Parts: sequence; C-alpha cells; structure tokens
Amino acid sequence: MNGGFGTLLRALVHQEVRFIIIGGVAATVHGSARHTRDIDVVYARDRENVFRIVTAIGPYAPYLRGAPAGLPFRWDEATVSAGLNFTLTTSASDIDFLGEVVGGGRYEDLVEYTEEIEVFGVRALCVTLPKLIALKRAAGRPKDHDAVAELEVLLEERKKL
Repeated sequence: MNGGFGTLLRALVHQEVRFIIIGGVAATVHGSARHTRDIDVVYARDRENVFRIVTAIGPYAPYLRGAPAGLPFRWDEATVSAGLNFTLTTSASDIDFLGEVVGGGRYEDLVEYTEEIEVFGVRALCVTLPKLIALKRAAGRPKDHDAVAELEVLLEERKKL
C-alpha cells in the first residue's frame, strides 16, 4: 500500500476523527491483491468531526483531484459542511472523504458493519468484508465487479477456517 496513506491515516487518528475505511484499502486489509491509488473514508458529518478533519488534513495542501490548477478552493469547515463527498489530492496521497456512500449510507449507518484494525501503526475502523462486498456491488462500476469476485473468494476462504 501507498506510504502516503499512512501519513493521512495517522493524521486523522491523531485528531480523533471519526471515520471508516472503505474501498481499495479496506479490500487490501481483507486480503485483496489489488492495488489502489487513493484511500476512501466515510466520515461523520457533525460539526466537531468536520473541524477535526479540516485540522488533520489541512497541513497536506488538499486540493480537488482533477480540478484545473488555480481553481479557487478552500479546505475549511464551511466548505466541508456545505459539501458531502470530496475527492482530494494532497502532498501525502489521494484521499476521498465520503459523507455518504451508495449501498451504505452515512457514517452512522455503517459503523455497525465495522471492525477495528491496525494499519500503518494506528488503529482505525474498517468496513467488514461482507459489507465491503455489498458496497462494491451497489457502486456497480466495472472495476468493482472484478473486485467483488476476488472479495467473495476471500470471504469463502474465511468461512472454511
């Protein structure tokens, strides 16, 4: 996995941000051999948590991924509160902050489908393998179809243990 992911995860944990790892990093945690270019997290959208996210990620120069250079963008509480999902590039790595995810809803809806894991030297919540499969199915993207097949094999292997 990308070492920059660890930098961002450590920053989030240090600021006590409430978030859940989903997507490709979650798949890797569960045993997937696929590589990912960003880390996807579902975050709690309450005022205190938004402040913590802005504080944690601010030092890494977040900018909208794919946006033209020079586009006015401010990473602050007002921006995060007014938006929902942010696909960002930072000086550490790419990260997607998702206020809501198809097939899973909000942080509060997903938290019961998590397990605490250790990754990059920190403990964080990660979506469970069965829920990750459901999220990938709900997303319905071609790349997710391939990932679901691999994740289902991993789930079957776990059931045999």
